[in-house]
Amino acid sequence: MSSGRICSLEALVEGTCPEPVEGRIRKTRMKIIKITKKNTDSVVEKAIRVIGSGGVVVCPTDTIYGLIADAANRQAVGKIFRMKKRLLTKPLPIFVKDLKMAESLAEITERSKEILKNYWPGRVTVVLNRKGKKRIFGVDKKTIALRLPDYKLLNLILEKTNKPLAETSVNITNQPEINKIADIVSLYKNALDKPDLILDQGDIKKNLPSTVMDLTKKEIKILRKGVTIPIWTTKKLKK
Repeated sequence: MSSGRICSLEALVEGTCPEPVEGRIRKTRMKIIKITKKNTDSVVEKAIRVIGSGGVVVCPTDTIYGLIADAANRQAVGKIFRMKKRLLTKPLPIFVKDLKMAESLAEITERSKEILKNYWPGRVTVVLNRKGKKRIFGVDKKTIALRLPDYKLLNLILEKTNKPLAETSVNITNQPEINKIADIVSLYKNALDKPDLILDQGDIKKNLPSTVMDLTKKEIKILRKGVTIPIWTTKKLKK
């Protein structure tokens, strides 16, 4: 057993990392929990336990079903990349519980705060310049994409874990988005890397992904158009 080396994310994604890493994901069967009006608290607690042990959870969001995991856990982040067949050159967005958590991860100017107050919580992801001190994996070295969602179950998980969560849509990269729970189960049931827990909210309506706004420069850029962004707001905030 080696003592000092740290596995690269590339090695984690390829499954060749020999080092014992804290929060290593145990090979377990994929568990599915049906969400009802009466079991929200227990569902949240189970999701927290899985995330805390380095697992990956399929969770409904205010856009589509997504994969979430502890962004500070190398193994969990590596597993998401493998599950998605996602290139390492494409960083993962991060869910945050509030503006304070966002400020611990990124440099947020007064202009950026104005934007966030307009659109958070909600379906807007913002790209900001990253603060380098926080231990986060799967993101760019200089920038970070953050979102505060607007979905009760997910917001409860974020609040109670009190951790930034790596997130992405549940579908394989460059494949159609999935809104039917049976299709999610079918996708991963025989996969080598599968989610540790699926939170089954049933089939959800087809929805646009979040709008992605780049706030790293003076001029605001819309990198992906999802929900409608009022033109007057973007013009006003360019000043």
